[in-house]
Amino acid sequence: MSGYDASAAARVVVGVSGSLGSVTALRRAAAEARRLDAELWPVLAWVPPGGELAARRSPAAALLVAEWQRLAGQRLVSVLAEVFDETGPGLPMRALVVRGNPGPALVETASREDDVLVVGAGRRGRRPRAFSGLVSRYCLTHAACPVLAIPPSPLETELAAMHRRNTWHLPLNPRQLVRERPAPPS
Repeated sequence: MSGYDASAAARVVVGVSGSLGSVTALRRAAAEARRLDAELWPVLAWVPPGGELAARRSPAAALLVAEWQRLAGQRLVSVLAEVFDETGPGLPMRALVVRGNPGPALVETASREDDVLVVGAGRRGRRPRAFSGLVSRYCLTHAACPVLAIPPSPLETELAAMHRRNTWHLPLNPRQLVRERPAPPS
């Protein structure tokens, strides 16, 4: 039970990258933290561009690492501001920027048995599943606490379909973009 402290408050740890899937996971993690009366721990994990080895070989490694850390912090702050506005999540929160691969960083952060780890599950379908969802699979396999894998939002699925249509230059029917909504009651 590494890192277990019975006197510490319960935590809901969530991986945040800025993607639509991570934003969906962040919203769900905040709801879970409210439900469990727990602290919310959004975590943004980052690796230097080109990997650790490339960062070590750089002549200005210390300066670059400090800048990358700062940029990762800015990204986390901007995602949190976008999701929670200026009012905040309405519960205790401790945001972390961790240097390392996302899967191991999240599992290490959510190291207590009473933690809950929330991650985006990745895209659906055969092809995308082979190339995405690695972080959620890693967390589901290695975490010592319960893991909640959040499926992508329907909006994310629709945006991916539109992106594929644009990539392949397929004709787009504008009626597919507008969903018919029921008329308001009179």
